Amino acid sequence: MLRDLKPLFRYMARYRWGYLRGTLALIATNGIWVLFPLVIERAINTLNRNRGSASEMARLVLVYAAVLIGIALLKGVFLYASRWILIGISRDIELDLRNDLFARLETLDAAYYQRNRTGDIMARLTNDLNAVRQMLGPAIMYSANTILFSVGALYFLLRISPWLTLVALAPMPIASILVQYFGARIHERFERIQASFSEITAFAQENFSGARLVRAFAREKVQIASFETANKEYIRRALRLVQLMGMLWPTLEFVLGVAMVITLWVGGHQVLSHRINVGSFIAFNTYMVMLTFPIIAVGWVVNIFQRGTASVKRIDEILQARPEIDDRFADAALGEQTEPLRGEIEFRDLSFSYGDREVLHHINLKIPAGKTLAIIGPTGAGKTTLVNLIPRLLDAPDGNLLVDGVPVKRYPLQRLRRNIGMVPQETFLFSETIRENLRFGAPYAEESEILDAAEAAHIRAEFADFPNGMETLVGERGVTLSGGQKQRTSIARALLRRPSILILDDALASVDTYTEERILEGLRRYTAGCTTILIAHRISTVREADQIAVLREGRIVEAGTHEELLALGGYYADLYEKQLLEEELAVAS
Repeated sequence: MLRDLKPLFRYMARYRWGYLRGTLALIATNGIWVLFPLVIERAINTLNRNRGSASEMARLVLVYAAVLIGIALLKGVFLYASRWILIGISRDIELDLRNDLFARLETLDAAYYQRNRTGDIMARLTNDLNAVRQMLGPAIMYSANTILFSVGALYFLLRISPWLTLVALAPMPIASILVQYFGARIHERFERIQASFSEITAFAQENFSGARLVRAFAREKVQIASFETANKEYIRRALRLVQLMGMLWPTLEFVLGVAMVITLWVGGHQVLSHRINVGSFIAFNTYMVMLTFPIIAVGWVVNIFQRGTASVKRIDEILQARPEIDDRFADAALGEQTEPLRGEIEFRDLSFSYGDREVLHHINLKIPAGKTLAIIGPTGAGKTTLVNLIPRLLDAPDGNLLVDGVPVKRYPLQRLRRNIGMVPQETFLFSETIRENLRFGAPYAEESEILDAAEAAHIRAEFADFPNGMETLVGERGVTLSGGQKQRTSIARALLRRPSILILDDALASVDTYTEERILEGLRRYTAGCTTILIAHRISTVREADQIAVLREGRIVEAGTHEELLALGGYYADLYEKQLLEEELAVAS
């Protein structure tokens, strides 16, 4: 059990003084409550021996009643304090865990999210985290409560009658065996439940994100049926756990019932034989009754602990995950520099593989600072892979990629990426206002800078036409904007950073040629002095670049200016002729 909780020890250590206060409150609670049967014993024995007047008897009854009420009140005060402290600590640890989990997920690279589904991650941050909180709060509190009260009660039970105590508690080893037996199976079944819940969450998340696609293909009924199947499996597993718990509690109650029957039978004989008095017998039975809830609570606590330990394992998998791309080779001195990078980029005989599959072969390119490189080539040629190496979204072999003459791995990620503006193929916008999306990479940008970037991306006028202007909510993933508007918003967001290196990965694919021309004109004005890498499929997009590289099957097969590549008569020239013919046919039609 302690081994399973090891990932939480550092969190619990932060609140050790709180746990100490909570423990003291629990000791006070049970130290007071364990006296309750003793007062009853004293009251009954005193009243039995006292043959005074009715008024004297009434006074004694009131005195003992006041003492019992006082004990109950004090117990209530300390119980409230213990719950406030211990449950509060569990909430604080939940806060710490959630923050650490999110921080860890923010540092992990794209490969982690390719291996793990979003819905599964969300399930761990919600359902599993709640199970851990229950374990660190109520489960610990009730466990300590049960142990403290049981130890105190056992001491007084032995004082009353060692023999009766031994006989009454004889069935308890059976309860211990049952708890261990059911506990192992609860743990196993809860792990299956959590895995099933992750499947449901992932399925729902994917369907909500792809709602328009589901409707476009008229797959609503099929998806609903699939969700019902997954949901039924989750319910089936949950019911199996309920059945197990349904067997545990009644069995524990039966064991306690047997113990009470033994107590009444053996204890009654001892009273009749005058080995113990009536007050002691009633006190003994009161202790046994008071032990009923703590012992039954053991079953509930076991359930919570088994759920919690299963969830700790799933949460710790995230906490232990480490990014494959980090600053282990970074030069701290480079991180301390505040001036922008010049933006010179050089690929030196660079090859790159995904596992055993090599996708880039011996790339040699040099992009002078402030110049524009256009990359063109067929789908799957490795264009996106090549540009993803620059901000280290993928890691290039050491020494094969340099920025400003320095191997890219020597730059701390924060400094490297702070100097890069990137518009990826898959445009992503947050469910915020247009202004907040634009300022995502430059949170302190002035209004005039925002408008200039929007103007350069040829989107400012369209923003102005929206009912709420820049305050318009774009919806989840920018669902309220067209594809072209989303791309131009992403371009404006990248430009607003005033990056030293600007990467546009097929960022003009969703706009028409007229809009494309206006955007390129705005980019040339806005990005003067910025090193720009432009991936495109249209010749019209790349023809004005300082240098054009043709990438095919991971190799650079042609490189030069627009005119030089046309003169070569290779892939670029063929593509130019085809696109020129397509434009002429479009005009003719």
